Amino acid sequence: MNREPDWSLWRSFSAVVKHGSLSAAARDLGLSQPTLGRHIEALEQALDLSLFERTLSGLKANEAALRLYEPVAAAETALAQAAILAQGAQAEFSGTVRITASAVVSNYVLPTLLLPIRERYPAIAIETVPSDSPENLLLREADIAIRMFRPTQLELVTKKLGDIPIIACAHESYLARHGTPGKPADLRRHDLIGFDRSDAILNHAESIGLSLRREQFVLRTDSQTQLWELARAGLGIGFAQKFLVERTPGMVALGFDLAIPPLPVWLTTHKELFTSRRIRAIYDALAEGLIDYINAPID
Repeated sequence: MNREPDWSLWRSFSAVVKHGSLSAAARDLGLSQPTLGRHIEALEQALDLSLFERTLSGLKANEAALRLYEPVAAAETALAQAAILAQGAQAEFSGTVRITASAVVSNYVLPTLLLPIRERYPAIAIETVPSDSPENLLLREADIAIRMFRPTQLELVTKKLGDIPIIACAHESYLARHGTPGKPADLRRHDLIGFDRSDAILNHAESIGLSLRREQFVLRTDSQTQLWELARAGLGIGFAQKFLVERTPGMVALGFDLAIPPLPVWLTTHKELFTSRRIRAIYDALAEGLIDYINAPID
């Protein structure tokens, strides 16, 4: 070995092994591909060891790289844990808190909740991560998560805040053009809005004895926000969070029960972050706001 490699080289190495290409690793780390390529070359020179096969499809980790990856990945996890412990020890009501939630909650619920929080804690900056895929709290991809499922990792602190019913709905302009269905079977005669690749709606309909075909969903997307916007634009009957429907002018809840399982709302953070005053402050304020949102009467 010529010299001890800098940690930034190991970090780049780990990203390339994980993603299998310089371009994907560069996007993950926020670096340019030439910089990442130089990091890999510098690491190989420092170790006097070839780590990747250069192929047309990208960089392929060789046997030596795969042996080194496990301890490097463990070191990344340990450093992330150290950052969590350090942040948990901070006492000031200042700094940044990163919140992740589903795209629908992030776009249509969270902004209203953040208004009083910003007024109460003006020195705390808020970063939001709208995502329908779980962000990894253990690796500090977020400080606080609003989940629609119960997290099970022992390292996390989690609190169930309530349930959000899912209902069939449509904009009043659509119902004015096509009429209002009076029972579930009437849905077969309407324009339906639903998932593209997922069979979740079709499978649930079948479980309650309602036979629907994919072709009856004339508008299909796997984006939750797009599903809501299509329904809100009056393009058909969709399925959405009850409280969102009730709080949106022009949207109408259809008057029959489809027995759709409600979405449980869980608020989660890392147990070590729970000792940080700013994390705890935002966590408690979010819990208060979400509980009010779920339980508040509709005018």
